Amino acid sequence: LTQQILNRAAGRSVQSGDLIIVRPDRFLLHDSIGPSVIRILEHDLAIERLPEPDRVAVTIDHVAPAANLATSTSQKALREWVRRQGIANFFESGRGICHQVLIEERLARPGEIVVGTDSHSTTYGAVCAFGTGMGSTDVAVGLATGEVWLRVPEAIRIDCSGDFAPGTGPKDLALEIIRRLGARGATYAALEIFGLDSLSLAGRMTVSSMAVEAGAKAGMIWPGGLDEELGTGTFEFSEPGADADYAQRLSIDLTELDHRVALPGRVDDLVPLAELPPTPVDIVYVGTCTNGRNEDLATVAALLRGRRIADGTRLMVVPASSRVLEVAVADGTVSTLLAAGATIGPPGCGACIGRHLGVLAPGETCVFTGNRNFSGRMGSPEADIYLASPQVAAASSILGRLAAPSELEPAVTA
Repeated sequence: LTQQILNRAAGRSVQSGDLIIVRPDRFLLHDSIGPSVIRILEHDLAIERLPEPDRVAVTIDHVAPAANLATSTSQKALREWVRRQGIANFFESGRGICHQVLIEERLARPGEIVVGTDSHSTTYGAVCAFGTGMGSTDVAVGLATGEVWLRVPEAIRIDCSGDFAPGTGPKDLALEIIRRLGARGATYAALEIFGLDSLSLAGRMTVSSMAVEAGAKAGMIWPGGLDEELGTGTFEFSEPGADADYAQRLSIDLTELDHRVALPGRVDDLVPLAELPPTPVDIVYVGTCTNGRNEDLATVAALLRGRRIADGTRLMVVPASSRVLEVAVADGTVSTLLAAGATIGPPGCGACIGRHLGVLAPGETCVFTGNRNFSGRMGSPEADIYLASPQVAAASSILGRLAAPSELEPAVTA
């Protein structure tokens, strides 16, 4: 899949390890890194006007709304730059997380190359685009010239079979892939995942977003089953044959997946939930580009219906986009969450990077449906972050400790 996309972009047949220059179909900037890209463009490269603003998308999502004067000043400057450049694909504070928004707006499509100022640009692999993150300088040069250089990555093939067991889902698959490969096991490789034709686009985004947590350059899922959501006239892939040159191959039976939890400090330090002691939880945080979509919120609401979160435990729910929030309001998900005692945050990244909206205090323990649990990621380096699925997050909020949905007593209904 990787070589098919890069062959088209390079205009020739490429092989793993080749250095190539390509024209990305889309560049993404957001409020956290965008200002540094602009400084490089204007001060180091002396670029006052972008040559192709129509290929650029800009979001204000990482600290949205602004948390302090410095942030609001920086975002004001970003807005002014967007207006000067004539960038039409600009998404204001409250529209949502960049990766969610670009896929909702169909600004990332199968077979395209999307380069973003965010490491979780691998999310675009959910629609089988070659999505990858780059640093400020590389993106600035790309905006100035219209081109970026890449080393063609090796590919790791992952074949999935079976169906998820009740109570498990895409997050458990993403964590299992990281457990198998390790945090560095796919460094500068492209994950290519097959056998998920029945998985929703939302579930695919969960898996692709976490590809970078194994070090991957991209995390692409075979686009079978997405015709209705992606429309027609998209890139035509050929399914790789048995002789395709993969650096590594893995097989995962979805029916055998259980609830796995990443222990504080390392994304790849994964253990079965059943083996952990009954760890008390201060806050449960549901959201981010990994698990902030409608099916994630609906999963949590379904377990909370007729129940309340535990005394001494807080539940923070942050939708990934305004469209997610609209649907969640319309179908009753938000009212169910509020009735259970949850706090609803505005669409965006929230406390995922420890800047606002739920920052952790020293000594607090968090169950997080996001993608990273590094020390200090969400606030204090003395806080503990456990990565888990929305199902485990919901059960943990109800029982006030790390818990599986199977541990819940029947809900009390009116």
